[in-house]
Amino acid sequence: MARRRRANGPLDTELAELPPELRWREWMARVEAVIFAAPGPVERDVLARVVGRDCSLELVIEDIRDALRDRPYELVPVAGGWQLRTRPRHAESIHAAFGSAPAPVPLSQTEMLVLASIAYHQPVTRGELSNMIGKQVSRDTIGYLRSLGFVAAGPRSPQPGAPYTYVTTKGFLAHFGLDTLRDLPDMEALEDAGLLSKDKLLAKDMPLALMTGEGDEEGLDGDDGTADEPYDLDDGSGGKG
Repeated sequence: MARRRRANGPLDTELAELPPELRWREWMARVEAVIFAAPGPVERDVLARVVGRDCSLELVIEDIRDALRDRPYELVPVAGGWQLRTRPRHAESIHAAFGSAPAPVPLSQTEMLVLASIAYHQPVTRGELSNMIGKQVSRDTIGYLRSLGFVAAGPRSPQPGAPYTYVTTKGFLAHFGLDTLRDLPDMEALEDAGLLSKDKLLAKDMPLALMTGEGDEEGLDGDDGTADEPYDLDDGSGGKG
């Protein structure tokens, strides 16, 4: 059995008294316990606090994922960390047990366009966003995306007046089940699927559609997108809860 933490003493991370196999199992158990207890993705530097200096966290994660292969949940890389999530194929059972699906995040078409434009072109100013989607992007739209935790202020732009730029957050990555921005769908693939007009976007013209299906140019006439039909965003996978 692993040596317990002494009262008011540091956690024994090296576990030198244990045989190698038991030491490895204890490290695996600690890492899994920390990830299970965390409310969001857990980064590597946090996990490193509970294992020995010579422990390969990459191999520990690999062994945990292998051990969970037949379980209804899995260990996945999210937002630069690791998180336990139920497998998508069990979503119907979970929804049936609790009576309804978790409330999705509603976004209008304009808000979705702004969010996608920030994701692909960050850091980007509000003026640049307005040019990209062909209409004025209001402060309310940016404020709403910030309130959801999807967007944050980035560095000041070198443009006259030094306006703020905007970038996506780890909350954005976590919500959409992405580890890094490199996991975003390729723009050419979206264009081939009819979800994005790359030429129009790069020419600062209006995209035909982005991430949500066919576009609706009439829904882009307002200043803050309030006339748009809302889209419900749900990445289809659940956390450990």
